[in-house]
Amino acid sequence: MSKKPISFGKINFKINTKSFVANPDDKDADTNTSGFGTFGRTPIKDNLQEIEEITVDLENQHVEKVMGIKNFGKKAKNFNIEEMMEQAKNAAREHAQKFNEKPQDSVNVEENEDIIGPLPPSMTAGENDDLIGPPVPSNAKSIDNSSETKKNKTKSQNRESVDEDSDDLSTSDEEEELSLEKMIPNTHEVEMRHGTKAVAAVAVDPSGARLATGSIDYDVSFWDFAGMDSSMRSFRTLQPCENYPIRALQYSQTGDTILVVSGSSQAKVLDRDGFEILECVKGDQYITDMARTKGHTAALNSGCWHPNIREEFMTCSQDGTLRLWLTENPKQHKSVIKPRQQGGLKTNPTICVFSRDGNTVACGCYDGSIQMWDHRKNFVNTTAILRDAHQKQSEISCLAYSYLGLYLASRGNDNTLKLWDLRSFKKPLHVFPDLFSRYEQTDCAFSPDDALVFTGESLQKGQDVGRLLFYNVKTFEKVTHLDVTDSHIIKALWHAKLNQIFVGCGNGVVKCYYDQKRSLRGAKLCVVKTHRKKQTVEIFSSQQIITPHALPMFRQEKLRTNKKKLEKERLDPVKSHRPDLPITSGQGGRVAASGSTLSSFVIRNLGLSKRVDDDQDPREAILKYAKEAEENPFWVAPAYKKTQPKPIFQDVEDGPSSSKKQKTV
Repeated sequence: MSKKPISFGKINFKINTKSFVANPDDKDADTNTSGFGTFGRTPIKDNLQEIEEITVDLENQHVEKVMGIKNFGKKAKNFNIEEMMEQAKNAAREHAQKFNEKPQDSVNVEENEDIIGPLPPSMTAGENDDLIGPPVPSNAKSIDNSSETKKNKTKSQNRESVDEDSDDLSTSDEEEELSLEKMIPNTHEVEMRHGTKAVAAVAVDPSGARLATGSIDYDVSFWDFAGMDSSMRSFRTLQPCENYPIRALQYSQTGDTILVVSGSSQAKVLDRDGFEILECVKGDQYITDMARTKGHTAALNSGCWHPNIREEFMTCSQDGTLRLWLTENPKQHKSVIKPRQQGGLKTNPTICVFSRDGNTVACGCYDGSIQMWDHRKNFVNTTAILRDAHQKQSEISCLAYSYLGLYLASRGNDNTLKLWDLRSFKKPLHVFPDLFSRYEQTDCAFSPDDALVFTGESLQKGQDVGRLLFYNVKTFEKVTHLDVTDSHIIKALWHAKLNQIFVGCGNGVVKCYYDQKRSLRGAKLCVVKTHRKKQTVEIFSSQQIITPHALPMFRQEKLRTNKKKLEKERLDPVKSHRPDLPITSGQGGRVAASGSTLSSFVIRNLGLSKRVDDDQDPREAILKYAKEAEENPFWVAPAYKKTQPKPIFQDVEDGPSSSKKQKTV
């Protein structure tokens, strides 16, 4: 039976099929077998190199036939390992002779044939603990006593390096403080003017595109960083709550709405451009049970949005309640929370806030307590309460959760800032004293990495500059402070996405601090834009050249005042819209009256023929006919000529007249 060759394309070659049998050494195998023998994998050992050479030749032939070239790409380089080893040994000998040492290859060179190049100095150590790099070959041996001395030297050097590392660890705290100070974006600052009164509310949307500021002068200003220039002017200022001071502002998590909390009992929700979306209902002031009223009955203190539920927000009021609202139903609250004092009486919440995960509702009350409720349950019993968190009968102006949710910072009007651990909520971790506060809205906050806590300070007697203070959360030490302005520091907000700090001051100024390298967008977009002034129309006064003989198209009109211009337009029948004058004959479809009526007779005989010009003095026009009327009377004198008596006038005496009249009997 003839053997058929296996063909690939147009190239034919023959393969010994016996080599593909499972046992090629077996002589009893069938010589007529063709194919690959058995199914599955077959051990190919003897003819592996031959098959590879054949496949390479086939590829080269196919490339040469199709593309016209023999080799596709660069040819692989061939290396002679033995020659390279000889070169490395010679280099090692020269290197050893240069430093007057014993050549490395004289000792165990034959035994260490696998090593290429000079022997590493780490082979002399004999231990693998201090080695850096690949492991030492197992057949390497120690050299001599000099290697032991080198070993001792390397150990002593390693000990010194360990001591240096310990010194570095001891100074790591100082470096950490320096790094924390450098993390604060305060290399540049920008000033924005809101007004003249204290800025008590500052809010930035989550994307960092817009800023909203509210003041006790009832105004809310909106600032768009993408549309502002270096003049830093707000694009809209309005009074959403009429004559009520603004106490809190906050953008929703989506940034499309903003919550406005004022001194009134009704909170409002505005859109991004400042137009009102909804207004919460006002409660009945004559109902004592606050749970039975639909809204607040007293002035609001604070408010905030839920971090996860887009439609829900919360407000707290001086009526002693916290209320949860839904934007879908502003006519009635969703839930009511009543904080209580030690004896069970109601107390006024001064600040309310959600936790970062939205599962906890916390408020600070006027009696100095911090109370918390679980948002997933009924708001009947508190989950955590601390009665003596701050001084009694003083407002807790701010509560701030850390980003990881482990710490809570509280700012009070008892001139303290306290840091709490929520895992052991009994005693504060640290109390930062001597922080004077004048306003009920003085706040505190954490840095985006929870390494710093910061707050503002109001001016005391003798102080000239308001400061923004930064403290280390771990060591409770003061890291640094910023001298902001010559007024009180009320609001401070560190935006995590922009890495910029916005500060609201007591003189109506809003400061923005940023870093040129680590901050993004925000105020950096406005600083580089130049303020363009409006183009003013320039008026040049020139002398008029009178050209009486010029053509009409080149003739300049004589300059007239506005009065002369109006008089000229008054005489123009088209511009003055003068009614049609009476006509004596038919014209334009009208027929003139021929004296059939008294009015037509008067107009024809007097109105047209004896019409007085408007610019003529009427007295002079009448006196002009006085002489003619006296000589030729026509209207009045002929009618009374026969019956009219002659006038008799009194003679005037030249002597002085008596001051007193004589009595007549």
